Amino acid sequence: MQKAVIQLDTLTCPSCALKIEGAIKSLDGINKESVSVLFNSSKVKVEFDESIVNVDVIGQAISKLGYDVLKTNVK
Repeated sequence: MQKAVIQLDTLTCPSCALKIEGAIKSLDGINKESVSVLFNSSKVKVEFDESIVNVDVIGQAISKLGYDVLKTNVK
């Protein structure tokens, strides 16, 4: 499993965070318990199985909702 911190452009409300969280959790290969969207800091923390999904796919799921991914840090 890999961990990623994804920096987004400004999130303005908790409902935006919930929408992003739901989209990420719907992807295969995501550790659903690890998904955390912090709207105050506009960051997403997620743990995923890199043999099933990668950060590009996660970023695309976020972008499809209309949010901009600024930077991704994978550990």
